[in-house]
Amino acid sequence: MLLNITNLHISINGKKILKGINLDINQGEIHVIMGPNASGKSTLASIIAGKKEYNISQGNIFFMKKNLIHLSPEQRAHLGIFLSFQNPIEIPGISIMNFIKTSIQSIREKKNMKRMSMTDMILEAKKVALLLNLEKNFIYRSLNDGFSGGEKKKNEMFQMMMLNPIFSILDEIDSGLDIDALRIVAKAINVFKKNRKNSILIITHYKRLLDYINLDYKVHVLYDGKIIKSGNKDLSDKIEKQGYDWIVR
Repeated sequence: MLLNITNLHISINGKKILKGINLDINQGEIHVIMGPNASGKSTLASIIAGKKEYNISQGNIFFMKKNLIHLSPEQRAHLGIFLSFQNPIEIPGISIMNFIKTSIQSIREKKNMKRMSMTDMILEAKKVALLLNLEKNFIYRSLNDGFSGGEKKKNEMFQMMMLNPIFSILDEIDSGLDIDALRIVAKAINVFKKNRKNSILIITHYKRLLDYINLDYKVHVLYDGKIIKSGNKDLSDKIEKQGYDWIVR
């Protein structure tokens, strides 16, 4: 088992958001969390990645048998956890390539691995950028500075593929994408998962991204801070047609 969440209760400013989450994700699996607005989906993503604004009143989060509760976001990243942001911040003056280089070398250093050569890194970056249909000079642009919504989401995917995390959380990576960008993001997920044991947790409102993912996945419905139903692709199909009312009732 890669990720094991047990009886997780989360609050912020005295308001309960997650009310007893239980979730197990094995190595190599794709899981999808769906649910109405304000059900706690992004909170769950933030808690796994280490956001500190929330209060954990009960429960534990184990990743590769290590309890994450008291680990910093940096320590979690070094373990192999990646979170894509819904609204990535703009950082003028820091190029995407420099950001990626610093991240990769930091992770490799913590794992006592040899530093990656700049030649190999640039070759890999260009290959990933081509897959994501990004312009040639994309990797030398300032991080998210002046990017369109679609470019920001593609940049999140670029970072994931370059960092090659053990566990990726894609928080509404499909929001705001046109159909072409959506297909490119789905293609990147398919390529990233091919012949790898990496696991992915996709958080989404809609089934449209899932239609282009050619892999098996498990679906969980999060409502009012609890996972109230789990299933396979058939569950996401039914949600697309009937919404959530039939589950909530």
